[in-house]
Amino acid sequence: MVPAIILFAVMYVGMLVFGKYRPYIALGTALIFILGGILPWDKFFSEIDFNVLLMIGGTMGLVELFIQSKMPNRLADIIMRKVPNIQWAAVCLSLFAGIISAFVDNVATVLMIAPVALAICKKLETNPVPVLISIAVSSNLQGAATLVGDTTAIMLGSALDMSFMDFIWFQGKPSIFFAVELGAVLSAVIVYFVFRKEKDPIPKIDELTEVKDFVPTILLLAAIGTLILASFAPESWNLPAEINGIICCSYFVIGLVYNIIRKKNWNAFTSPLKAIDLETLGLLLGLFLVIGGIKHVGVIDALAGLLAKLGGGDIFLLYTVIVWASVLISAFIDNIPYVATMIPVLASLATGLAADMGIDATLVATPLYFGLLSGATLGGNITPIGASANIAAIGILRKNGYEVKSSDFFKIGIPFTLAAIVPAYIYIWLVFGV
Repeated sequence: MVPAIILFAVMYVGMLVFGKYRPYIALGTALIFILGGILPWDKFFSEIDFNVLLMIGGTMGLVELFIQSKMPNRLADIIMRKVPNIQWAAVCLSLFAGIISAFVDNVATVLMIAPVALAICKKLETNPVPVLISIAVSSNLQGAATLVGDTTAIMLGSALDMSFMDFIWFQGKPSIFFAVELGAVLSAVIVYFVFRKEKDPIPKIDELTEVKDFVPTILLLAAIGTLILASFAPESWNLPAEINGIICCSYFVIGLVYNIIRKKNWNAFTSPLKAIDLETLGLLLGLFLVIGGIKHVGVIDALAGLLAKLGGGDIFLLYTVIVWASVLISAFIDNIPYVATMIPVLASLATGLAADMGIDATLVATPLYFGLLSGATLGGNITPIGASANIAAIGILRKNGYEVKSSDFFKIGIPFTLAAIVPAYIYIWLVFGV
C-alpha cells in the first residue's frame, strides 16, 4: 500500500507542476503500477471505464461536425445579442451547462457547449480559459441534482431505493435537488465575480452566421435526447455498462457517413477523426489504471474506515467528516470507486447508530448519504484533474492553443467549490439531520 500511495502522490504533483506532460505522467505511472504488480494484469481491462472513453471519443467527433456546420458561431451570435458583456455570457453559459448536466453526462455537456463558448471568445478576442473552466465546474456541480445526473447519483439512488422524484422530494421534505440548486445560485455569483472586469460592451451583431447544414445539429440533439432516455431505462432492459459511449459513437458514425456522402472527399473522413483528442483519452486511461491500482491494494477501503473512526458515534460529527473529507479525497481520487466503497460503510454505521437511538436506519443514513454525494461530486472541482469534465475542458483548450496552468484552475475551482458545498452542507443537515 505504501509504494502505491507514494507513486500516486508523485504522479499528482507531477501533473500539477508539468501540465503539458499530464498524459505521459499518468500513463507512465500506470505502467509502473502494472509492471510492479500493484495492479494485476487480470484487472487491467476491468479498471478501464470504456463508457467514458467511448463517450468522449464519439462526442469529440460529433462535435467537430457540429463546429464545421458553423452552428456554434450562430449560437454565439444569438447569445451575444442577448447579453451585455462577456461577464454575463460566462454566467449564462455556466448555468446552461449546469442545467444540461443534470440530465446528461458532465463530459458530454462540456464537449457540446465548449464550441459555443470558444466561438464567443474568439469573436470578442478574449481568453477562453476561465470561461471553459467555469462551464466544466458548473457541469460537475449539477451531477448530484437528479437521479440521472451522474453515476454517483445513480449509486446513491440504488442504495436508498430512490426514484427520480425522490431527488426532488424525499421523506416528505425538499430533497437534495434543492441543496444543489442553492449551491448553483451562489456559485453563479462566484462566476460573476471572477469576470467582474469583463464589462466591455459586446459589439452589435447585424447578421447571424449562416448555417447551410443542420444535420450535425440534429444528430447532436438526438444524441442528447437518447442519452436522457437511456438514463431512465429500467434495469430489466439489461443495457450494457457502456451504453452512453455506444450512443455517442453511433451518432458519430452516422454523422461521419453522412459527411463522406455529402462532401465526397478523403478529408470528410479524416478531419472528424483528427478531432478526437488522443492525449485527453490517454490521460483518462492512465488515471483509470492508477486509481484501480490503489483501490486494489486497499487504499480506498482504508480511507473509508478512517472516516468512520473519525466520526465516532456522533451523527453530526460523522456527517461533517464525511462531507469535507469527501471533498478533499475526490479532488484526487475518482469519486465512483470512493462512493461505491463508502455506501456499505455508511449503511453499517447508520444501522448501528439507529439501533442505539431507537429510530429508523433510513433517517440516519439519509444525511450521511446526501453528504457523501454532495462532497464527492463537488470535490472534483478543486483540481484540474479531479473530474473527467475538467480534463475534457482542458484538452479542448490545449487543442486550440491555450495552456491551462493549475493556478488558473484553482482561482475558479476552489471558490466555486466552497460556494457550492457550504450551502449544501448546511441545507442537508437542517432538512435531514437527526
